[in-house]
Amino acid sequence: MLHARLTALAILIATAVIGMAPQALAQGREMNIADQPGYIPPDEELPPEFKRTAVLYRTTEAPGTIIVHTSERYLYVVQGGGRALRYGIGVGREGFQWQGLLKISRKQEWPDWTPPPEMIARQPYLPRFMAGGPGNPMGARALYLGATVYRIHGTNQPQTIGSAVSSGCFRLVNADIIDLYERIPVGTKVIVRQKPEI
Repeated sequence: MLHARLTALAILIATAVIGMAPQALAQGREMNIADQPGYIPPDEELPPEFKRTAVLYRTTEAPGTIIVHTSERYLYVVQGGGRALRYGIGVGREGFQWQGLLKISRKQEWPDWTPPPEMIARQPYLPRFMAGGPGNPMGARALYLGATVYRIHGTNQPQTIGSAVSSGCFRLVNADIIDLYERIPVGTKVIVRQKPEI
């Protein structure tokens, strides 16, 4: 009888831990997932903490500025009046994270994808070119960052939001990148921070 109760208790605890793990680990997890060209995901619900939302946000930056907090896995669009729109994002994995100040140099709907030579060297199975569309790893929209290879773009892997998985780009679910794309003009200032300001 005692053995049966202990077994039932162990199963209950394991179920609770497994159910909490994705949300509890989301902020710090690093996923080992390659891009999946051609994959079209089913509709997936984002965890509540990564859904687009208006938040209180103190900054001296002008309204419209994009501020990326890599360690938090959030992108903010400053709204003024101590507020911002916050989007959950996927960020660069270890060794591919960076910080700096850039501007949006161009925008593209359903962008084509041409993996850079460095990415091909690491992942030789990737296509050399892929036309834009629902199965493209760049997703529905892309905002290009200066003259770099980095972009803020959509993803065909919504489960990677909140994770460190990319080669340095910032990814949002397609609904969020479409929303951001409509709000942000070319020339917008983008600040990328590794750690939040104190």
